[in-house]
Amino acid sequence: MNDDRKAAAKPANRRGAARLAAVQALYQMDIAEATLPMVIAEFEAHRLGREVDGDQYRQADPVFFRDIVSGVVRDQRDLDPQIHKALTPGWPLTRIDATLRAVLRSGAYELASRPDIPARVIITEYVDVARAFFDADAAGMVNAVLDTLARDRRSAEFLASEPT
Repeated sequence: MNDDRKAAAKPANRRGAARLAAVQALYQMDIAEATLPMVIAEFEAHRLGREVDGDQYRQADPVFFRDIVSGVVRDQRDLDPQIHKALTPGWPLTRIDATLRAVLRSGAYELASRPDIPARVIITEYVDVARAFFDADAAGMVNAVLDTLARDRRSAEFLASEPT
C-alpha cells in the first residue's frame, strides 16, 4: 500500500478506535459512577493508544472521543427515549446490558449530532463495536435500532438510495 492510501485510511481507523473507547468510557461511567472529567482524563492519559493489561489499544482521535462521550452525557435525556421507542416492546433501555446501552447511546448521539458523517457509516461502525463485545444477535439488534433512528432522523439519506 502506498503512503497516500495509508494516510487516507488512518483518520477512519482513529475514529473507529475513538468510538470503541467512547463506549468503554460510557460503560465505566455507568457502572463505576465515574464523572465525565475523570473518565476523559483517564482514557486520554492511560488508554488511548497505550497498552493496558497486556492489550494494545489503537491510537484514537481524542477530539472525536471527547465529542462522543461528552455529547452522550449532555444529550442522554433526549437520546434515551428515542432509543427506548426504537427497541422491541417489553425491552426497556434499562433492561439492556450496560455496554450495549453505551453502544446504542453513542450511535444515537452521532446520528443526531454528526450530520457530517453518513448514517450508514455510523450504523456500520457501531455494529462493529457491538461485535467486539457481543454475539451476532446483539449486533443485529444494534443494527435494527440505529437503522430505525437513522431513518427517522435522516430519512433523506435513505430515500435517495431506495428502489422505486
